[in-house]
Amino acid sequence: MAVLEGLEFGKSDFVLLDEVNIEQFMENLKLRFEKARIYTFIGEGVVSVNPYKQMDIYGKEDINAYRGRELYENPPHLYAVADAAYKAMKRRSKDTCIVVSGESGAGKTEASKYIMQYIAAITNPSQRAEVESVKNVLLKSNCVLEAFGNAKTNRNDNSSRFGKYMDINFNFNGDPTGGHINNYLLEKSRVVQQNGGERNFHSFYQLLRGGSDDMLKSLHLHNDPANYVYTRDGAVATTSYNDRYSHNTVLSALNVIGFSEEEIHSIYRILGTILILGNLQFETDRESVLVVGMEDVSHIAELTSTEPDNVTKSLLYRTVATGGGEVIEKGHSEKEACFGRDAFTKVLGWTHQYKTIYLSSNLTTTLGLHDRLCHINTCVCVSLLFSFEQFCINYCNEKLQQLFIQLILCQEQDEYKREGIIWQHMDYFNNQIIVDLVEQPHKGIISVLDEACLSVGKVTDTVCLESMDAKLGQHPTTPLARWLLPSDKTMEFHRDFRIRHYAGDVTYSVEGFLDKNKDPLFQDFKRLMFNSSNPVMKEMWPDGQLSITEVTKRPLTAATLFKNSIVALVEKLSCKEPYYVAYLGLLENVRVRRAGFAYRQAYTRFLQRYKMTCEYTWPNHLMGTDREAVEAIVTQHGLQDDVAYGHTKLFVRTPKSLFTLEQERAALIPVLVLFLQKVWRGAQARMRCRRMRAIFAIMGCYKRYKVKVHFWEVERRFANVCNMADYGKSVEWPTPPAALTQFHSITQKLHRRWRAWQIVKNIPPSDMGEIRAKVAALGALNGERKDWGCGRSWERDYLANVSHSHSTAIYVQYFHSVSKILFDRALLITDKHIYKLNPKKHVAYLFLLPQITGLSVTAGVDQMVALHTSSQDDVLLYIQRGELCPDQDRIGELVGTLIDHFTRSVATFRGCRVG
Repeated sequence: MAVLEGLEFGKSDFVLLDEVNIEQFMENLKLRFEKARIYTFIGEGVVSVNPYKQMDIYGKEDINAYRGRELYENPPHLYAVADAAYKAMKRRSKDTCIVVSGESGAGKTEASKYIMQYIAAITNPSQRAEVESVKNVLLKSNCVLEAFGNAKTNRNDNSSRFGKYMDINFNFNGDPTGGHINNYLLEKSRVVQQNGGERNFHSFYQLLRGGSDDMLKSLHLHNDPANYVYTRDGAVATTSYNDRYSHNTVLSALNVIGFSEEEIHSIYRILGTILILGNLQFETDRESVLVVGMEDVSHIAELTSTEPDNVTKSLLYRTVATGGGEVIEKGHSEKEACFGRDAFTKVLGWTHQYKTIYLSSNLTTTLGLHDRLCHINTCVCVSLLFSFEQFCINYCNEKLQQLFIQLILCQEQDEYKREGIIWQHMDYFNNQIIVDLVEQPHKGIISVLDEACLSVGKVTDTVCLESMDAKLGQHPTTPLARWLLPSDKTMEFHRDFRIRHYAGDVTYSVEGFLDKNKDPLFQDFKRLMFNSSNPVMKEMWPDGQLSITEVTKRPLTAATLFKNSIVALVEKLSCKEPYYVAYLGLLENVRVRRAGFAYRQAYTRFLQRYKMTCEYTWPNHLMGTDREAVEAIVTQHGLQDDVAYGHTKLFVRTPKSLFTLEQERAALIPVLVLFLQKVWRGAQARMRCRRMRAIFAIMGCYKRYKVKVHFWEVERRFANVCNMADYGKSVEWPTPPAALTQFHSITQKLHRRWRAWQIVKNIPPSDMGEIRAKVAALGALNGERKDWGCGRSWERDYLANVSHSHSTAIYVQYFHSVSKILFDRALLITDKHIYKLNPKKHVAYLFLLPQITGLSVTAGVDQMVALHTSSQDDVLLYIQRGELCPDQDRIGELVGTLIDHFTRSVATFRGCRVG
C-alpha cells in the first residue's frame, strides 16, 4: 500500500511534500526514480518517468493487485489511474478520459498500451466470446498503429509520429463492446526525408526485411532498404526494433482485426509504390522533361492498377484550367517534376497511413457500439522535431494544457467559490493567451499562414515571417524574430522566430511552413488514383472524380485542419471526467490538490449511494433536506473534520474518507442484497400462492360446471327412457369429463341393471329357470360358439311330458353317449346324481353330480361334450339332436343347465371351456 511505503522511496504522492517548490519536487522525483519507482501520484493524477528499460511491474499479479482497489491502497501506478477511471465510469455511469501527455520519448505510447492491457484484463470475467473478440481487436490494433504511424527518432526507437485519441466503449456490465481511434497530424514529410540517424516509418523496413521472397517479387522490391532513396538513410540507423518479427505480427494482427486479403495486398502495394517512386529520376531533353527508366513507371502502374501512360503524364504534366474555361496541359521543369513526385509520395503515404489506421480503428466500431452506456478515452499527444510539425504539436499541447487548467485549476477554484467553500485563491498562469496567439481568427499565426498560402504571387517563408511580426509584434507572447532581438545569436535572421509557450520558450524555423501548410498535390495525381481499377485505392481518392473545371475551391490548409480536429478533441474531453498522466503544470496541480478536495458530489447522489450506511437515512430519511441526511451519514462515520458542505454539494478532502464509506457500503451491499432477495422471494411466493389459489378456484368452478353440464345432458337424454320400448338401450351416452369417468361407468352399469330389471320383472316365475340357464350359457360360451340354441325354448324337464311313453321319453332325451359300444343311451341328470339309461336295461348309476368339475365343448356346430370329474375319469358324450327337432342345437341348454345348477350349489365346479 502506498501509505506503507518507507521514506527511503520518497513521497508516493507529491501532495505530501513538506514544501511545494521545484527543488523538493525534483528531489523527490529523482529519489523515487533511483529506487525504481517510476510513478508518483498527484492526487488522482500520476507523474510517469520513462525508465528506458523493461520493468517487471505489469504482470498478471500486478493487475490483480490493483483491480477494484482505491487509489491510495497501492503504490502509484498506471493501473491505479486506469482502475480509478474505470470504476468512476462504471459506478457513476459517467464518461471518463485519461490524458497522457509528455515530451517525445517520455513513454506515452507504452503508457497507453499498458492502460489498454489493464482494461482488457479486468473486463469480461465471464469470458463471453464476442467481448473477447472486441478486446483482441483493440489490443491487436496497437501493433498496426505503430507499424504505420511510428518511427525511430534520435530520442526514441518507437516514437509515435501522430497524435491519437482512442475511445473504448463499454456496455452496462462494464465490458468493452468496441472502440474508435482518431488520429492527428501524421508526419507525412518523414516519408520522403528524415533527419540523420532517424528512420522512415516502421512499415517500410518491416516489408523489406520481413516480407517473403514471393511478396517482394510481386511488389518488384528487394530486401535491402539501402536500395531505396526513402529508406536509405534509415537502413544504417541502429535500433532495437525487430523488423522481421514485427512484420509477421502486423500481418497476423491485420487478419485478426478483419482486413480482407485484397485490402492487405493493397496496403503493401502502396508501400511498394512509394519506395519505387522515391527512386524515380528525371532528365531534361532540350525543352521537355523525361522520366529516367520507364521500367519503374511500369511497376508503379502495375502496383496502382493504372495505365503507364497516365502515370508518366501525371509525373511530367499538370492540367490547368484558364479563366475562360479552357483546359491546357503544362509541362513541368525537372525541379517541378521532383517536387510533384515528392508531394505525391507524401500525400500517397499520408493517405495510405491514415487509411490503414482508419480501417484498423474503425473495424472495432463495427463490432458493436449499439449497446453503449459510457466510455473511457486515452489521448496521447506527441512532440515532433520538424519545425511546422513541432509548431502544430506544441499548439496541441497548449490546448491540452488549457483543458487541464480549466478542469483542474480554474473550474475547481470557481466551483469552490460558487459553492461557498472557504478557499484561498491560488494564482496560476492561464495559457489562454498563447492559444489565442495561435488560433485566433484573422489575427492568429494559423490565420497569417493561411492568408500567405492563399495570396497571389510569390510569397516566401520570410515574407510570411515579416507578416507575423507586423501583425503580432505587440502580443504579450510575441513571436520574436532575430531582427527584433539582434543580441540573440541562437536565432538566424529571416528564418527563426520564438514563442513563449507554457512550458518555456521555443524557437522555430519558418522554412517550409508555407509548403507544409498548403496542399501542393496536383489534381492530376488525384484523378490518376481515382481511376485505378483497384477499389481500395479508388476509395482513398474521392477528390479525383472532379474534373479540372470543377475544382474551384481551395482545400483547407494542414494547420486549419489540425486546429479544427484539436478543437473537436478538446470539446470531447471537456465533457468527461479527466485523469492525467501529465508533465506540465505539476506544481500548480500539487498546490490545488493540497488545498482542495479530492471528491465532490451532489447531496442527492451522495445520499443515494451511501444512505444504507446510516440508520437514520435507510431506507428513506425523515429529515428536512438531503443535506441534513448527508450530515447524519458523515457524523455517524466520524468524518466531519474531513468534509465541507457547499450549497448543493458535499466536498471530501482526502480519498481515505471516501474509501471508508466505500468499505462500509461494500460490506452492507451483500446483506441488503440478501434482504431484498428474501423479501422479493417471499413476495414472489405469495404471488405464486395467490395465483395457484385462483387457478384452483377457477379449475374447481369449471369442473363443477362441466359436471353439472354432464348431468343436465344425461338427464335430458334419458328423461323418457321409462316409456321407451328398449328402456334407453338405443340412447347414446354423452362423453363424461375426466373427473366423472368412474362415475359414468357405474352409472351405465346401474342403467343396465335397471333396464334388465325392467325386462326381468315381467317374466313369469315358471320361465325363470330357463332364463337363468340361458344367462349362464351366454356367460360361459362368451361369443365363442355361434349357435348354441339361445333362440328356442328350453324345456329342460323332458320326462315331464306325459304325452309320450316312458320308453319314448327316454329315447328322446337329448343326452346320448358314443362309447366303444355303439348303442343309444340316455343321461338322466338330477340335482344329486347322473344316471345312464339304457332302453334294454335298467337305470344304471354313473356318478355323483358333485364329482363333475367342469365340461368342455367345441366352437363348431357339433354336439360334442366332455364331462370332467374329480377322479379324472372324464366322459365324452355326443348329443343327439333328437327326433322332435332335428336341427336344434342342444349344447347351450346342457351348458346353461349345468352351470346354473353348479353356480348355485357346488363350489368345486370350474366352469365351461370352449376349445
